[in-house]
Amino acid sequence: MIVLIVHFFIAPMETVLLLRFLVGAVFVVVGLAVFLVGVDLSVSPLGEHIGAAISRPNKIWIIVCVGLVVGFFVSIAEPDLMILADEVQQVTSGIITRGNILVVVSIGIAVMMVVGLLRIVYNFSLSLTLLICYGIILVMAFFVSPEFLAIAFDASGATTGALTVPFIMALAVGISSMKKDSLSSEEDSFGLLGVTSTGAVLAVLAMGVFSNIGELSGTLPMQISGEASVFKPFLYMIPSVALESATALLPILVIFVVFQLVVFRFSAKRFRRLVMGLLYTFIGLVIFLTGVNAGFMEVGSTMGMNLAATGNTWLPIIVGFVLGLVTILAEPAVYVLTHRVETVTAGYVKRSVVLGAISIGVGLAVALSIIRILVPGIQLWHYLLPGYAISILLSFFVPKLFVGIAFDSGGVASGPMTATFILAFAQGVAEAVPGASVLTDAFGMIALVAMTPIITLQVLGLMVQVKAKRKEAKKGIEHEAL
Repeated sequence: MIVLIVHFFIAPMETVLLLRFLVGAVFVVVGLAVFLVGVDLSVSPLGEHIGAAISRPNKIWIIVCVGLVVGFFVSIAEPDLMILADEVQQVTSGIITRGNILVVVSIGIAVMMVVGLLRIVYNFSLSLTLLICYGIILVMAFFVSPEFLAIAFDASGATTGALTVPFIMALAVGISSMKKDSLSSEEDSFGLLGVTSTGAVLAVLAMGVFSNIGELSGTLPMQISGEASVFKPFLYMIPSVALESATALLPILVIFVVFQLVVFRFSAKRFRRLVMGLLYTFIGLVIFLTGVNAGFMEVGSTMGMNLAATGNTWLPIIVGFVLGLVTILAEPAVYVLTHRVETVTAGYVKRSVVLGAISIGVGLAVALSIIRILVPGIQLWHYLLPGYAISILLSFFVPKLFVGIAFDSGGVASGPMTATFILAFAQGVAEAVPGASVLTDAFGMIALVAMTPIITLQVLGLMVQVKAKRKEAKKGIEHEAL
């Protein structure tokens, strides 16, 4: 609806682009539906079973080994990370290669996944864990260039995509479910994703500190194909997307087979159900990513350029806010998180409320990103430093359950829709604004999308806490009156 309104009333685009966008929208709807069915049948239950299996023997070395292996292979095959790695290689003219980003980030994810799993086992405070992690990040950030900082935080958002989110969250649920304390089990079901995603930031910053690369320069190619056909880009995209999706699912399939042979021994019926779920996940992911890449990216770039070219500085900001507000509704991982929240809390925290808080956060993030492009002098750290300082500070006052949900939400918000359509929109604005740089100004938007929902959800947690205390106080007054 937003794209149609902008096209017909504000900044029209070519008819072929609009038709391609509408075809892409159909792909996104169908793909998302099939993908979520597949996740419910396979990825989520598999993660829960693995989490319970590795914690049952009560041997730390098993948790460490499985965490390292699972964290590395699930991360290196994440489609969102592949997209970011390709862009980084193009931006830096090959100074930082695709392989470097994939390996370095995956090592960071693996190490911090182990830290997150051990935190659950030993009941260590999530707030203190995050304070330590972001404290180290803050110190390391002083020794790298602003471009490196943007890539590091963008990598954090890109690693938590459509496949890693349901698997990591299910892993946390499986391990925490073995605890005898039900309240502790519920709280520790969330937060692993937030801790794990810091590994990407730490790893890329470490690469920047020790590699002596210095400042980065380059240009990010605009996603403008000039293709006159409506359907040809979809046919062209399917093989590469299918290969990426198969590569992403292969490690999960291998892990499943190994655990089936050694630990699970599922019945033939249960085994077929899980395999069928993985097949649904693959088909849904291919359809979804094809629609996003072939139908959305070029429209996003074109719409951003057209809005910026009108000369009205408020138009890109307002449209960016609304786009962020609604685009998050199409993120597969967001549905997985909100469904998991409602399930684990037995309906106490409604998925619609969590979804609303995440949407507002992402809308603000996109608006702030556009402001950074339009206003010279605003740098990424001007947002990230106070933003994460507020996030960590709030974590000591917000109910523990909401702290975990909030930091997990930062990862799920920055999925394939954000990495393609919204990022392309920001690149289009930067391309059209005189003096703005696609590299230095558009890069870092994913970082903001990953940060702002953390704040909005923790504010929601404070509101719930205040409401609960008022309710208890009111009951106490009524009881005294009786």
